Amino acid sequence: MDKKVNVLISERIIMNNYQPSLFLRIFKRLWGLIPYFIFFLLVVVIFQYYERIQIEKKALEAQKLADAKKEETIINVVTLDVKPVTIRDRMTLPGVTDAWTRLEVLAEVRGKVIAEHIKEGQFIKKGQALITLDARDYKNAYQSVKASYNAALASWKRINELFLNQLSTKSELDNASADVERLKAELDTSSLNLERCVIRAPIAGIINCRCVNEGGYVNASEKVVEIIQITRIKVKVGIPESDVDSVRKLTKFNITIDALDNKVFHGTKYFLSKTADPMAHLYNLEIALTNPKHEILPDMFTRVEIVKRVVPNGFTVPLYAIISKDYDHFVYVVKDGKAETRKVSLGLQEGFYIEIKKGLQEGEQVIVVGHRDVNNGQHVNIVRTITHIKDIES
Repeated sequence: MDKKVNVLISERIIMNNYQPSLFLRIFKRLWGLIPYFIFFLLVVVIFQYYERIQIEKKALEAQKLADAKKEETIINVVTLDVKPVTIRDRMTLPGVTDAWTRLEVLAEVRGKVIAEHIKEGQFIKKGQALITLDARDYKNAYQSVKASYNAALASWKRINELFLNQLSTKSELDNASADVERLKAELDTSSLNLERCVIRAPIAGIINCRCVNEGGYVNASEKVVEIIQITRIKVKVGIPESDVDSVRKLTKFNITIDALDNKVFHGTKYFLSKTADPMAHLYNLEIALTNPKHEILPDMFTRVEIVKRVVPNGFTVPLYAIISKDYDHFVYVVKDGKAETRKVSLGLQEGFYIEIKKGLQEGEQVIVVGHRDVNNGQHVNIVRTITHIKDIES
């Protein structure tokens, strides 16, 4: 037992006195650094791969750009030759025609219609008989008053002779004179009523409406006939408040009537109201048109062209040739065989055209067909140059 204890003690002493060699210590230290070294190598390899990828990416992009330039197609375009034209700031408003004069003829006495001398649509002259009423009652009244008047006149003559011979008083003469004047007024009224039994045209014109028939009965102030004058015609159109000042300065207007195959008539300003319609808040403008052939009829719809401002020498392009971006406006012009972006300033619009106030010069070529397919600096081929957009269709 003592021997085993001594052996264990001896082995422990040997282990405690054991010191590893320098090589082993260095080896252990290096072995512990191996993970860090491997991580460093991985970082280096990854960085080198990243740089290589970037270089290859740039090379690929450069190759694609070069290939794109080689494969760039030349776009065929149509251009508009920029030339000065007259530009009008105009608007078109709806209107309606009306007779120059529309007169309702009223009966001034009552009675039975015994004759009609006109028919609707007939042209009549001033003073021409229209309707005849039964005048027998008025004729009898006239004869009665006339007899009384003649008797009073004879009495006045006798009293006047007696007065001159101082055989009658001044009072008797005055009474006789008053009777004569009163009966003369009644005689004139009776004569006037008798004349009114024949209703005559106060103006020349066309019978638009005959409101009574033979055998019917009319009262005083009842409408019997409507006469219109259409040798001249009025065109009535409502003017918005914002345009009143411009219209006030104008005297000539172009009027298109659809019912007459879109025929254009030239009218002059007749009247512009000083107050607006309370419902629509439009100011009434009346335009006079000559209508010698009576082809324009009342109540036809019209389109009134109002030219508010004229630019005598301006440049225009079609609306669709404008490219807008971020509140700026551009067009493409052709310069040295390439499309060039040109910033422009817009002005008046007339139909499908718009004024170019700044950005273009006379003689330049604006791309109007193919401008959506080109880029700035791209080569283009002008297949056609036009002076007016309508020329594209020809």
